[in-house]
Parts: sequence; structure tokens; C-alpha cells
Amino acid sequence: MLEIICKYVCLAAIAVMLVVIAVDVATRSLFNFSFEISDELGGYLLAAITFVSLPVCQANDSFHHVELVQARLSPRGRAVSHVVFDLLSLMFCGLLAWQLVRFEMSSWRFDDHAPTYLATPLWLPRSAMLAGTAALCVSVLRTLVVDIRRVCDLGQETV
Repeated sequence: MLEIICKYVCLAAIAVMLVVIAVDVATRSLFNFSFEISDELGGYLLAAITFVSLPVCQANDSFHHVELVQARLSPRGRAVSHVVFDLLSLMFCGLLAWQLVRFEMSSWRFDDHAPTYLATPLWLPRSAMLAGTAALCVSVLRTLVVDIRRVCDLGQETV
């Protein structure tokens, strides 16, 4: 369910980005006028899409794999390598989430705003980074549980 929500958030962000850019192109072409927000909003939405799409990629097994190494391992060795990789991934995602929490707190504490026409409070786009990373931690944890079960099942087959 979490990955489905993230997927639709990404789709909505892409749709909003397309509309904002299309309106800006149309107003520049037809009226020689620009709202001067498409670059800023596009950047924020691109960052949000980047982070919020991570759990979707994890759930769909869309990240790169080292097939050369994996192909030479036994099924149990492959399963164990997946568990090790999941543990390392979870550790690094947790570390990233912790740093993003600190970053978000400093945005709140110092009341950071973008030095642009919109003067966007920077906690807003940064919260998408934190939410995406937290969702990735949950997705990696789910994958880890599945991979641990696979190792246990393969261990029982050999006994």
C-alpha cells in the first residue's frame, strides 16, 4: 500500500510539473509574460519525485544488480547475498533518514526560505526527501523479511 501511494504521489507531481511548465511556455509565447515560478516548482517536484519513487523501485526490484556475481552463486548463496545487501541498504537508508531529520529540524529552527519570488519555506520540499527516504526504509525492511524467509526455506530444503 505504501508503494502504491508513493507511485501516485509521483504521478501527481509529474502532472503538476507538466501543467506548470505548459502554462509558463504558453504565457511566454502568447503574452510575452512569465510567472517565473516554473523553474523553482519544477526543481522541487523533481527532488520529490526522485526521493518518493525510491520505495516504488525497491518494491518492483528495479535497482541495478551485479548479475555476473549473482549468476555464479548457489540459490542459497544468492539468498544470503540478498540479505546482506538488504541489511547494508537498510543501514545506509536509516543513516540518510537520520541526517534528513536533522536537516529538516534546522530548516524549522532557522525558518529557511528560498531567496526567490515565491519565498518557499524550505522545510516543505525537504520534507518530501525525508518522507521518501522513510518510505524506502520501510520497503527495504519488507524486502529484508522476505529475503530472510527465503534463506530459511532454502536452508530447510537442504536438510
